[in-house]
Amino acid sequence: MTTSTQQAPVDAGLRRGVMSGPELAAQAIANIAPSAVIAFTAASIFLGAGNGTMLSFLLATIVIVCVGYCVAVFAKKNASAGSLYTYVAKGLGPTGAYIAGVALIIGCWGIAAGSLGGAVSYMSDLLVMLGVPATGQVWLVILAILIGGLATFFTIRGIRISARVSLVLELASVAIIMILLVTALIAIGPDAWDPQQFSFEGVPFQGVASGMVLGILGFVGFSSADALGREAKNPYTAIPRAIMWSAVVVGVLYVFAAYTQIAVLGDDLGEVASPLQSISERIGMPVWFTPILTFGVAASFFAVVVAPLNVVGRIVYVMGKEGVVAERFGRTHEKHLTPHRVLLVAGPLAILLDVVLLIGGTHPMDIVVWVDTYGTYGYMVAYALVAIACVAWVRREKMKSALVTLCAVIAVVAMVYVFFANVVPVPVYPLNLIPYLFLASMIVALGWFLYLRRARPEVLVKIGHTETDILEGVG
Repeated sequence: MTTSTQQAPVDAGLRRGVMSGPELAAQAIANIAPSAVIAFTAASIFLGAGNGTMLSFLLATIVIVCVGYCVAVFAKKNASAGSLYTYVAKGLGPTGAYIAGVALIIGCWGIAAGSLGGAVSYMSDLLVMLGVPATGQVWLVILAILIGGLATFFTIRGIRISARVSLVLELASVAIIMILLVTALIAIGPDAWDPQQFSFEGVPFQGVASGMVLGILGFVGFSSADALGREAKNPYTAIPRAIMWSAVVVGVLYVFAAYTQIAVLGDDLGEVASPLQSISERIGMPVWFTPILTFGVAASFFAVVVAPLNVVGRIVYVMGKEGVVAERFGRTHEKHLTPHRVLLVAGPLAILLDVVLLIGGTHPMDIVVWVDTYGTYGYMVAYALVAIACVAWVRREKMKSALVTLCAVIAVVAMVYVFFANVVPVPVYPLNLIPYLFLASMIVALGWFLYLRRARPEVLVKIGHTETDILEGVG
């Protein structure tokens, strides 16, 4: 028994080449959670942009495609589980890579924890519709533990099963919403053509610019397939495609959904609490459709709990291999070949945060707003850094850089604008505190980096070098 234990590999490694193109796209789209965004974001943008809501989404899509192009340039020649952390190292060295890695971990974990609140809220509503009195603090806490625990289980059980669960749930969710929207356009007949949305007459362009902020936030996490470099089949081709196509397809979906909601609800879009449910009621959908619609949004929120946790697990796994964090996090489960040690920390921490907020009397949808905002700051920093790093890298490698530079400028300017639009004017409490919580998190993380630089300089040399090829034969 002792000999067998001594001969066991220290790290079982991640699975190699098991993720198909559609499964990679599922990871990316599940991280975006388009159904959840459609359910709320168009109405929020409409308050300021009016008939320019579609334009806000279109401009946001262009910005995200620019970010995606920078990421795809890296992904065509570099495959790693380290995602943007590894890419940024190629252009900005270990310091930039570490900042990007920490920011992305905050982004992914924040979106997962925040979306857990959305899943709890909609699952509670669904159970009430089905006759189960799932209201009150105790029920919400139980749902948070069960849903968060199930999400963590899927991420540990295996990347394929978690991606497929995300794919099925998100496809079901999008299909339900698309059925509603298409049916609504048919139901209103000639009024389905709304030329005012294309004329831009009287459109407040300041409102359109502000709406871009919410539109961009609706895409965060779209590049998450890049964390599956080892697990993807043909990663140098499949990952760039998954990133770009997920951005384009979701962008088209957002534009169509915004158009339809305005065409059907008109000025009421900015006043109703639940636009999709209001559309369902206005066109006379059957009573049984409302629970299905509620399930669709709940499923979308659940999918976006699972997908970001997968990314957190793989970034910290790479950091563990490079010595940036404890070595035990750089090992995978012997059977499931997933970074279970990381996931057994990240998942329960997300559950714990939601439970504490729920016990404190916070509404589950407020958790979505607050914690997702915290996570979004992380994504903004990571996206800006990967764009800058891409310019530095392609020039150093003497590759064509004109299009990369253009995309990087658009991406960085947009990310800076998004950041300032979220802090100026100062938002109401507690959103006014969230930027400072994010900055405090980054400062603590930078303190650890300074310690590594002084006490373990050999670790800095390893940052960004754990690629798929180097992991050959480990798993």
